Amino acid sequence: MITSIKKWGNSQGVRLSKNILSIAGFPETGAVKIVAEPDRIIIQKLGKRKYQTLQELFEGYDGDCQCSEWNTGEAVGREVL
Repeated sequence: MITSIKKWGNSQGVRLSKNILSIAGFPETGAVKIVAEPDRIIIQKLGKRKYQTLQELFEGYDGDCQCSEWNTGEAVGREVL
């Protein structure tokens, strides 16, 4: 398949036909990983996203967080504080 790069908003895009996606085993929608190398761009499909539990998210966390307030400056509009 030969196609072209087209402007798409502030980016560029390449359209892939449904047939090409089907041959490669890609779903019509889903997450992909894009890797750029000299003279090539590789698109890899990602499996279903596994959501982490809170325990998994905080694994390795040592509990050394010191929360504090900070000054963001004077109000500049109609902010109500």
